[in-house]
Amino acid sequence: MCGIVGIVGETPVNQSIYDALTVLQHRGQDAAGIVTIDNNRFRLRKANGLVKDVFQLKHMQRLQGTVGIGHARYPTAGSSSVSEAQPFYVNSPYGITLAHNGNLTNANELRESLFAQDRRHLNTTSDSEVLLNVLAHQIDEATSFPLSEDDVFKAVRAVHQQIRGAYAVVAMIIGHGLIAFRDPHGIRPLCLGKRTVNNREEYMVASESVALDAVGFDFVRDVAPGEAVYITIDGQLFTRQCSDTPSLSPCIFEFVYFARPDSFIDKISVYAARINMGKKLGAKIRREWDDLDIDVVIPIPETSCDIALEIAQELNKPYRQGFVKNRYVGRTFIMPGQQQRRKSVRRKLNAIRSEFKDKSVLLVDDSIVRGTTSEQIIEMAREAGAKRVYMASAAPEIRFPNVYGIDMPSANELIAHGREVDEIGSIIGADGLIFQDLTDLEDAVREGNPDVKLFESSVFSGHYITQDINQAYLEYIDSLRNDETKELREQQQELANLEIYNEN
Repeated sequence: MCGIVGIVGETPVNQSIYDALTVLQHRGQDAAGIVTIDNNRFRLRKANGLVKDVFQLKHMQRLQGTVGIGHARYPTAGSSSVSEAQPFYVNSPYGITLAHNGNLTNANELRESLFAQDRRHLNTTSDSEVLLNVLAHQIDEATSFPLSEDDVFKAVRAVHQQIRGAYAVVAMIIGHGLIAFRDPHGIRPLCLGKRTVNNREEYMVASESVALDAVGFDFVRDVAPGEAVYITIDGQLFTRQCSDTPSLSPCIFEFVYFARPDSFIDKISVYAARINMGKKLGAKIRREWDDLDIDVVIPIPETSCDIALEIAQELNKPYRQGFVKNRYVGRTFIMPGQQQRRKSVRRKLNAIRSEFKDKSVLLVDDSIVRGTTSEQIIEMAREAGAKRVYMASAAPEIRFPNVYGIDMPSANELIAHGREVDEIGSIIGADGLIFQDLTDLEDAVREGNPDVKLFESSVFSGHYITQDINQAYLEYIDSLRNDETKELREQQQELANLEIYNEN
């Protein structure tokens, strides 16, 4: 999961892109990058780290220009090396730079054909570099110069026909303008905004509407599944549907966990969706746990706070903030490697003992993935004096890996894989465990936009919306994502960093 942004403006865009990336920081903390076009040249800065650490004054002064794109990176199967930070760049044709949110499920096939047929060399393991070169090759097929909007949309249509998976993309072509497009299923989010400066329209695309809000752009609409947006250097806007079979199936985990509550995605308020999740789950708890002696409802900050409040109201029980979050520790879910996640939980949260002592508490979380965090939090509640500890998850059991850009690990590392609820509860040490039903979760989100008939919910159901996922691919994903592989990559990266340090 990553955050992307692109702006075609009348005035310099460096500060606006920076500000937009800061409010999209929750979508990726591994690396950040900005590219602008200045005097027909790309100006690039990218590095590992948070947005505020990657860009210093000297970098911002160099990132001149009225057109630019930005990226906040979240690593899944790839390396955390700075070489894989985005945006990526190719010099032919014209000069193209690209940033991508999602994951291509046929990246290996494309990588081979790009070399064998198109004679294009890829320098990283990133599927985003694959996507860039597929796009570049299709643009190179255009015969006219300069490119017309028809040429651009023809290239995007060809890209859709070649690649599979989830993708929201923003790219720039030297001398032409900015392109943005979304996969035909609309799995990853992308929206369009505009504002007027000096009597001219400026346009912006971003992963979430909150990025538009942060820099004063008005939300226009979501980019439709399969649609492409082309904004020329001089600010002309063109849009076209470039897929033969578009069908909106947004990732439901955006609403459960990833997106900010003040964002709207596909006409759905993320905040309202979470409120609905709380109502649905509260009703289930009231039906199935009517005999339990719950004294207080406590959220595990922060995504579940709104959900827990609704549960407390449904149960007519007190709602309390029982944990204090250290805001200067990164989100454990986004950190690569199980060891970092394991070490950071107690640095991240601390219990308010008075809210737990001698009470039967209901802890509410947005989801349970590996179960390691849940186990440690339940231990903390007991250490703080809780008499009994129950846990409720606003999402159903996560039994299957994600292949569309979320770092949900190999199936064997998912606590719910092959286990029933009672066994999961026993492993994490809960006195009772309850999960949201998938139909209730989907209904809770769909209430904001009844036109969404189908969600990408594969981590719960095992049904992959692109219909191209088989056991061989899942085993391949497992080989890239399991903790042993990740820890080995981290060790290799540490050695590489040490070698660079010693050389300097």
